[in-house]
Amino acid sequence: MELILSTKNERVKNWKKLQSRRGRQKAGAYLIEGFHLIEEALKNRAIILEIMISEEVAVGDIPEFDEAKQVEISTEIARTLSETETSQGIFAVVKKIDQLDKPVLTKPFLFLDNVQDPGNVGTMVRTADAAGFGGVVLGKGSVDLYNSKVLRSMQGSHFHLPVYQGDLNEWFDLFFEHEFPVFGTELNEEAVSYREIDPQAVYGLVMGNEGNGMSDELLKRTTKNLYIPIVGQAESLNVAVAAGIVMFSLTKTEN
Repeated sequence: MELILSTKNERVKNWKKLQSRRGRQKAGAYLIEGFHLIEEALKNRAIILEIMISEEVAVGDIPEFDEAKQVEISTEIARTLSETETSQGIFAVVKKIDQLDKPVLTKPFLFLDNVQDPGNVGTMVRTADAAGFGGVVLGKGSVDLYNSKVLRSMQGSHFHLPVYQGDLNEWFDLFFEHEFPVFGTELNEEAVSYREIDPQAVYGLVMGNEGNGMSDELLKRTTKNLYIPIVGQAESLNVAVAAGIVMFSLTKTEN
């Protein structure tokens, strides 16, 4: 196994660049950290370019992977690469996959409109995965899918369902073309409680920006706008919590 000890090594500098959106775009790859994410990547046949393993990691703990692509790194390099408080000392460079295939509209889709908090985005992708969604679309202004905090929050769900980035207006057109509803989430005079909507097999659900909600442009195009009745004294719900409630309530299941 190749051994790299210095943080000034050119390979280490290239790995560090993957912590920025620009670096990821240029390299066409992203960095994941920790045993769980790497095991999910391997299990779902993601294209792993290399795995970096700290010298402190026990040999028996290392996942089965092409030894030629394994690199042993010093504890100092591991600390440099880690973006967590308690690093497990194992990292991988994974090739980015652009979702170019035409989406299959047999399940619901989650649309994120200018959602900027990485934890919220990651949690909603993970919840969409759990709710059996067919995909997620990150609209304009939403945080980068490969942001390290998003990756940690998703816990590997982006390996399980397609995540697209694109113009939500075009996705609205696609759903309306196939006569599928698109529900917004905004409290206004025309909004109805999510409980009034029957479960659907295929639909689009839009979650908006944490502070400003959905854009007016998209709100005008939705089939119906939904709200969650609040019976306590809290002013509002976290966007990821709200998304989870509506996704599980609206999705028609066979069970």
